[in-house]
Amino acid sequence: MSISSAESSVLTNKRWRYFLQGHKTGMFRFPFGCLQWQKLMNLRIGIIPLPVYSVILICLGILLALGKVSGDISIMVALLAACGFTCAEIGARIPGLRQIGGPVIVSIFLPAYLVHYKFLPAELVGSISDFWHTTKFVYLFTACVIVGSILSMDRQALITGIVKIFIPLGVGSVIAAIVGTLTGMAFGLSAHYTFFYIVIPIMAGGIGEGAIPLTLAYGEILNIPQEQIFAQVVPAIVLGNLVAIICASLLNQLGKRYARYNGQGRLYDAEDSMPAEPINTSSAKVENIAAAGMAAIAFYIVGIVAHKLIGLPAPVAMLFLVVLVKLIYTISPKLENGARTVYSFFSKAVTYPLLFAIGITTTSWADLMAAFNLANIVTIIVTVVTLTTVGFFVGKWIGLYPIESALINTCHSGMGGVGDIAILTSAHRLELMPFAQIATRLGGALTITAAIILLGIIS
Repeated sequence: MSISSAESSVLTNKRWRYFLQGHKTGMFRFPFGCLQWQKLMNLRIGIIPLPVYSVILICLGILLALGKVSGDISIMVALLAACGFTCAEIGARIPGLRQIGGPVIVSIFLPAYLVHYKFLPAELVGSISDFWHTTKFVYLFTACVIVGSILSMDRQALITGIVKIFIPLGVGSVIAAIVGTLTGMAFGLSAHYTFFYIVIPIMAGGIGEGAIPLTLAYGEILNIPQEQIFAQVVPAIVLGNLVAIICASLLNQLGKRYARYNGQGRLYDAEDSMPAEPINTSSAKVENIAAAGMAAIAFYIVGIVAHKLIGLPAPVAMLFLVVLVKLIYTISPKLENGARTVYSFFSKAVTYPLLFAIGITTTSWADLMAAFNLANIVTIIVTVVTLTTVGFFVGKWIGLYPIESALINTCHSGMGGVGDIAILTSAHRLELMPFAQIATRLGGALTITAAIILLGIIS
């Protein structure tokens, strides 16, 4: 007698349920049964299931032993993910350190330490560096986070936030410059050295778009080799970024304790000024997610073209374009929902692997150690803390959430775009990336311009 396909399916399901029930009652015993493997798969290092993590480590170890670690994107993704989430787990489990941004600090500075003292295989470091410089993956991350966060924002909150952040940013920069310079002088440093070689570099916008153009201008004005000046300012930038990461983590904890100061990633509450926009809470379709990703890339390419034509930094040009598109209702709700998913993916799955790569390629342990003398340390800490504190109170005064306003000011003291990623990750507020880019790029450019003009007048 033949059995129909429906009856066969029912029979198969009954047998499977019988097998699982027998497994639970001990009728069937295996070293690792289905349920045990399911439990193991639910244990994760970051986002990686523990068995998958173990397989990745074993395979990477074999490839290292054979000298076959290549820049293949699959190998690099596995390598950066395993190492990045491992560092984050270590930082999250060290008492004391985890309260001040341990996962971010360890993800950046542990690999920098290991590279400096040559504890990592040269082949491994070389492969990561080649992948980093060839792909420039940080720009894809920045584009997806900026576009996703802007398209997910309330329109009124977006435009109000952009207009208002310049007030705490400007006031904080001036007061931090004054207080930082006075602090350096109190510890025996000259006002000239403190202001131009410590305070200004901290707020210049990082290395590539901050320290390099700043020191080139210094060199031309003072008739000193640019390399000599660059070596003097970089330690302050690196240590300032570390202090900013710690400040961001402390602000996050303050926000958890005092909810009235916490916007949870929103700069400004627009609920009282206009009705909230409807948000599609259904799962975004794959095609909408892919379309949003391509839109983010297209926006960044437009930013690159703008940079080539008019000199405006590509992230800033991209940011202004996305804000314009958001305000004139050009993007459909489906695409906005897809952009929200793209942002969520990059913020959860890519951040710590990216921070590990930053530690390998762009963070210098030697530069960090060079800043470790009492006068420099105190001056840098006071400068960053003053910038952050002024942002908190001025932001509160003008109607912004104090925690978020303070974080934007803190990003002004970071190492450019990679510093923004580290600082906002430490505060668990990557959605503030658009405002952080304004603080870093435009704030840094204005700081450099003012410093060059002032140095020219003095000289």
